Amino acid sequence: MLLKRTLFLLLPLLVGLLPATSAQVYSATDPLAHTFSIVARDPKTGEMAVAVQTHWFSVGTSVSWGEAGVGVIATQSFTNKSFGMRGLALLKSGKTAQQALDELLSTDEGKAVRQVAILDAKGNVAAHTGDKCIDYAGHITGKEFSVQANMMLKATVWPAMAKAFEQNASLPLAERVLAALNAAQAEGGDIRGRQSAALLVVRGQATKAPWEDRLIDLRVDDNAAPLKELDRLLRLHRAYNHMNAGDLAVEKNDMPGAMREYQTAEKMFPENLEMRFWHAITLANNKQVPAALKLLQPVFREDPNWRTLTGRLPKVGLLTVTEAELKQIMALK
Repeated sequence: MLLKRTLFLLLPLLVGLLPATSAQVYSATDPLAHTFSIVARDPKTGEMAVAVQTHWFSVGTSVSWGEAGVGVIATQSFTNKSFGMRGLALLKSGKTAQQALDELLSTDEGKAVRQVAILDAKGNVAAHTGDKCIDYAGHITGKEFSVQANMMLKATVWPAMAKAFEQNASLPLAERVLAALNAAQAEGGDIRGRQSAALLVVRGQATKAPWEDRLIDLRVDDNAAPLKELDRLLRLHRAYNHMNAGDLAVEKNDMPGAMREYQTAEKMFPENLEMRFWHAITLANNKQVPAALKLLQPVFREDPNWRTLTGRLPKVGLLTVTEAELKQIMALK
């Protein structure tokens, strides 16, 4: 009902902004993503990112698009979602960011109310802010990045984003674009408030394992403080990268390496039971059963299912303690 009421109010306005001969440029299936976003590339790694926050539900399903070795796109305002997939296809065919943007807009009768930014794998950027986007609206393109915003409380939002991105060059790309989003919010952000956010990072070059080419893909669909939650998810993502590295070390029978990785993850999120659990199991496998017991006891107390899981690990070789040590672990209270 909210969407229908919003469309009822906005569609007459949109009709008035466009020539009488224009075709329909907005449908009820497209989101009203009045928002701020950034597309950017890390010149050291080649990684590309697109990040966004808005006062609308599930912004990551409509505004942000990306493909490893191809580019990233943000399509917003009165959003034309087709610009995402079509834009990537144009980049993949060999067109530059500007050529792709020009082609998308050339057939769009609603370009006056669109806002789009495209970055290709070479770092070229192109952006468009239609002259009928709702104030305050604008964009800034810089070296291998573009920031854009519409329906902002103040006209200082996107300049603050550009400044924050440029001043945080020492950060990893994901943290750097998140710094730009936080700078936008600090300037007042979306005049309506905030609801959802998203962060997508892809490799600079595609690999033969495309399922690994999306390095980060995080979404906050509905939250009172989406950027704060997105920051938490990014830190959790980093911690689980250490967990994954620990799992890989276990596969290679590198128990000291696994212990280092699990311990790093557990230090990042000490309240996370799974991280504490696998840290403890690695300690036990490294003949440090007393240290493992200290970690496992509070885990078992908080959730007995971890005790049950522990009893199943020896069968698959993930817990290599003696029978006596296993009994000691299972007897923890």
